[in-house]
Amino acid sequence: MDNPFAENEHRLLHPPSTALVIFGATGDLTQRKLIPALYNLSHDGYLPSSFAVIGASRTPLTDDDFRDRCKESIASFSRRDIDPKVWERFSRNIYYQPLDGTKKEGFVALRERLESLGKERGEDLNYLYYLATSPRFFADISTRLGEQGLVADPHRELRRTALIIEKPFGHDLESARVLNETLNETFHENQIFRIDHYLGKETVQNILVFRFANGIFEPLWSREYIDHIQISVCESIGVGTRASYFDSSGIVRDIVQNHLLQILSLLCIEPPLSLHDADSIRDEKVKVLRSLKRFTDKKIEKNVIRAQYTRGYVDGKAVPGYLEEEGVASGSQTPSYVAMKFEIDNWRFAGVPIYVRVGKRLPKRITEISLHFKKAPRSIFQSSAQQRGSAPADNMLTIQVQPDEGISLCVNAKPPGPLLQTKPVMMDFLYDDSFATASPEAYERLLLDAMRGDATLFTRNDEIEEAWSLLDPILKSWEAQSGGPLTTYEAGTWGPAEASTLLNERKHRWRRL
Repeated sequence: MDNPFAENEHRLLHPPSTALVIFGATGDLTQRKLIPALYNLSHDGYLPSSFAVIGASRTPLTDDDFRDRCKESIASFSRRDIDPKVWERFSRNIYYQPLDGTKKEGFVALRERLESLGKERGEDLNYLYYLATSPRFFADISTRLGEQGLVADPHRELRRTALIIEKPFGHDLESARVLNETLNETFHENQIFRIDHYLGKETVQNILVFRFANGIFEPLWSREYIDHIQISVCESIGVGTRASYFDSSGIVRDIVQNHLLQILSLLCIEPPLSLHDADSIRDEKVKVLRSLKRFTDKKIEKNVIRAQYTRGYVDGKAVPGYLEEEGVASGSQTPSYVAMKFEIDNWRFAGVPIYVRVGKRLPKRITEISLHFKKAPRSIFQSSAQQRGSAPADNMLTIQVQPDEGISLCVNAKPPGPLLQTKPVMMDFLYDDSFATASPEAYERLLLDAMRGDATLFTRNDEIEEAWSLLDPILKSWEAQSGGPLTTYEAGTWGPAEASTLLNERKHRWRRL
């Protein structure tokens, strides 16, 4: 490289020699996300000089069979086309090990394969295990790895071992605690990387930089200037092939417990001691989760709206209702939409309502955060604005996480002409325009961080349990047929009319997306 700064960046990000074992290697997550992410890391020169990826699954495949599948996945799902030279280098380090996660024999063969790869390379490899499987296999796989001596003691050995697990992290507070305790029987907490791909998105990471690297915004980030906050996680798709899973979990477990609360906690944290210390940031996130006011039965009925989509039209195409989806139980009460009002009981955000809405079969796919600032105490344009039937717009900071990553600030300005009037204008920052490059996929950053041992963007056990303790009362009230009725909304609309009642008390409105 000609750029010394780029060379230094690569040295800082370059992880040590690593063998990555992916359990569930023939599954959808591995083929759509993990393998393309690894290929792009290889393309950008971020993988270790000594690296191996071992796919592990029950499907009987050879190394070459698995390599062929990986090549097809990269061709279909990678953000860039296959470069023959990069693929040739990358594919040499792909292997496959047939394995049943519940049986000892496969783990004996896996241990032998890992030891053999280390001898071939003439060095000890760090072991990174990715559980891209159903959560019901997490405990068995973790235990089997420990039995075969495939988990290094971080206090005694130089070799580093780490475990990456995908959501869901339990089904409720009790099951989350049991899962944490089970994993901790084999792995130390600092060896467990609970992955939430939303935290790998550039705009989510940029929340910290935007707040703490810009002196103009941090003083405004409080109850003194913010009127309210809205967070929307909207999907235009239905439950699709995940219907049976989704019907047993619902929108709260699927998105609110992880993605949404992670965004909320990052948005509202106090300045951490360091942006380069994982626990410094995660400590502050836990404080936010602990500060969220808990829901009583009365508050659930007033501040939580749940609904299911009925048949309708999305992008001009007719789509079935939730109860008509294949795999959904007859008469299911599982919500596909939820709107909630949160309150943070701390000095910075006391009295600032946080409205969230999450749903499927909405008009479009978008994840957005908007901070609505308080109005000026007295507008000198008020009388003339009333005569014209207009008024200055609210100042608003908008952070769009997907699909168009960027940040916008709405301010009022005078348009050209003889009249002294106001018009809202947007000051926009878009990643693609500002940096002239597409953002990497979230899994690229997260896999690289896990190989480097950086847990900043991964969820700690106490974060998981605090999130469940907040949401458990809501889920239990619904199971008891209390906590407000299950309403409906037509597919292709922005949710049930009842969701607007959350904002009526303060005369707020949902932002038009």
